[in-house]
Amino acid sequence: MKKGIHPPYKETIIHCACGATYKTRSTRQNLHVEICSHCHPFFTGKQKFVDSGGRVEKFQKKYGKK
Repeated sequence: MKKGIHPPYKETIIHCACGATYKTRSTRQNLHVEICSHCHPFFTGKQKFVDSGGRVEKFQKKYGKK
């Protein structure tokens, strides 16, 4: 690597809104994020599919078995 052209690479702590913290390295320090793998619905298995307005029934009615 060339000297003097790269930003400093320091240890940092990432804080999530749910309270989880991660220690890593980055060019920025003390990052705050809204969602992480501990609280994201996809990773926790609490993901819900909401059928708003009967879309599933409408689709099945239009393209379902006849």
